[in-house]
Amino acid sequence: MGALDGRVAVITGAGRGIGREHALLFAREGARVVVNDLGGANDGSGSDAGPAQEVADEIVAAGGEAVANTDDISTWAGAERLIDQAVGEFGRLDVLVNNAGILRDGFVASLDEADWDAVVDVHLKGHFAVLRHAAAHWKERSKAGEQPNAAVVNTASASGVTVPNAGQANYGAAKAGIAAMTQVAAMELERYGVRVNAIAPIARTRLTLATPGMGAVFAAGVEDATGHDLFDPANISPLVAWLATADCPATGQVYAVQGGSIQELTGWSVARSIECEGIWRIDDIAERL
Repeated sequence: MGALDGRVAVITGAGRGIGREHALLFAREGARVVVNDLGGANDGSGSDAGPAQEVADEIVAAGGEAVANTDDISTWAGAERLIDQAVGEFGRLDVLVNNAGILRDGFVASLDEADWDAVVDVHLKGHFAVLRHAAAHWKERSKAGEQPNAAVVNTASASGVTVPNAGQANYGAAKAGIAAMTQVAAMELERYGVRVNAIAPIARTRLTLATPGMGAVFAAGVEDATGHDLFDPANISPLVAWLATADCPATGQVYAVQGGSIQELTGWSVARSIECEGIWRIDDIAERL
């Protein structure tokens, strides 16, 4: 008996990399999976139905249940069609894993508007658009007296929450926004039986191989004492699967995960504080802060 037996899951960006590993593990653990992937390039351009269909076919060939979806989750209509397909195919939705992403790196002084918009659209808007339509489904079920036991796993990044990376103002801002949105959604959706968490993964993917200053590190790889590849994207999926289980208690959390390490993160915290009575004087701030 699998940890996800009977669960219906939508996984975005599941045609390659980390998302593909999520889809394969979910299916092995008994989930019925909607494999979403537009099939575009690293920068989001183009489309290809192949990656999503290949993963769905691989799952079915192994005895699992899966269907492919190639909707663009950065659009409101595409996100809605994705959720509608899951409900239409399998009768309901239990798990949403927001994983799809692109890269269009550039330094602030020269970043194009289109490159800012595209990254924020796919990551931040894409996460919200799919979450919004999934939340509407769960709210409707709850109001009808069928309280869901549902889970959402969003994908933030070290670039947005722990280690700022030069050249990724668009990506880092979107990922930081996803972490904050996760905590807000966890507060709002608890009443409908929905838990919402996020991960900040580090693994070898098309995107990390293209990350400035880091691609060579990921390509070379790092092994632990057992010879296991710490950058293998399969390292990430067991945490996501646990967060998707029906009896997982966690909600509103952000976890950094890489190799053999999982860390529970906290948000901005007070490093130090100064206080005054009355109106601040600039020279007093300068002297004390």
